[in-house]
Amino acid sequence: MNNETTTDLLVVGAGIVGLAHAALAAERGLSVQVVERDHRAVGASIRNFGHCCVTAQSGELYELAQVSRRHWLSIAERAGFWAAPTGAVVVAHSEPELAVLKELSASREEGQVTLLDAQETRAKLGPAGTHSSWPGLLGGAFLRDDLRVDPRTTVAKLAAWLDTLPQAAVHWNTSALAFTTDGDRVHVATSRGGFSASRVLVCVGHDLDYLFPEEAAAHRIQRCSLNMALGRMPEGFHLTPAVLTATSMLRYPAFVETDAAGELRDEVTTMNPELLEVGANVMFTQRPDGTVLLGDSHHYHQSAPPFLDESVSETLLEHLTQTLGTPPRIVERWQGVYASSEVGPLFIQEVLPRVTAVSVTSGVGMTLSFGIADRTITSLFPSVSPS
Repeated sequence: MNNETTTDLLVVGAGIVGLAHAALAAERGLSVQVVERDHRAVGASIRNFGHCCVTAQSGELYELAQVSRRHWLSIAERAGFWAAPTGAVVVAHSEPELAVLKELSASREEGQVTLLDAQETRAKLGPAGTHSSWPGLLGGAFLRDDLRVDPRTTVAKLAAWLDTLPQAAVHWNTSALAFTTDGDRVHVATSRGGFSASRVLVCVGHDLDYLFPEEAAAHRIQRCSLNMALGRMPEGFHLTPAVLTATSMLRYPAFVETDAAGELRDEVTTMNPELLEVGANVMFTQRPDGTVLLGDSHHYHQSAPPFLDESVSETLLEHLTQTLGTPPRIVERWQGVYASSEVGPLFIQEVLPRVTAVSVTSGVGMTLSFGIADRTITSLFPSVSPS
């Protein structure tokens, strides 16, 4: 076809999963073009906690998360965005919570999940550990391998870095419209002209049904919507790691798979059923500018209504305040969104010849992005070695 941009790899979608694939492909010397329908990133990649939850994964996801961690730190150094190996702290306020942490700690290598008493927990939290009261704290655990990034700035900086590379480019406000395979090339018509690539990756997360509805339906992909907020704490509050609570232990697989998790679920069901009713994961992280990302709830839809239920936000804020001992001053609220599926946590499938769709369908796209990208690029381009 005439007037096409020719490349080794075309990535559709400039969220973190798409850009991770583009970055690792470019590092291997492949030419890469990225097309994104929006003028800038506005989806799941900027609406989250910026928490790379490595330690609390299990099985295949744990292996991918560890590979991802290595690339996060390496790419951050080259691309110039903030990525901090601060770990995470799980705070515990009851014996069933401590039991889950003890069991997980015993199952991991020494030092990866470190049990803490109340004083040690406050110390691991950084200055915020002494600034707030943290009422009822019994102890906790330090998750060594977790990372933090700033979701508001990371994608933009990663895309800008890709644009500086001679073999890569990111095209915003460019929608993929049609895919045609011709031998060893794929021709992709977009709203801003044609592209020809040896391989195409479709990394559009929960919006896979816009391009490949039958495949999305077969994997039962839904949109998970989240009530989230941005808050400010009193002056002098500085939080080093991400902070997880009991409800986090009821959502992440490494915790859920412990024998002790059943008793914890029974406790939360008895003491705080409203948290389970809204699918709560009461947790928070602090951005480099001092604001605190707070959340969250989970509701599942084919198309998520845009309206935020204030009672859900009030429930989350109440329990966040109980954890901190100090109410945050809310300055923003928004609806988070990500792809979810009861079929499995990942959708990686060749949807057309030489066209592979990649979606994380479990809410840990930031955590797994570079690990999945490493595996996918190696599979699609086996003769190209990492630099």
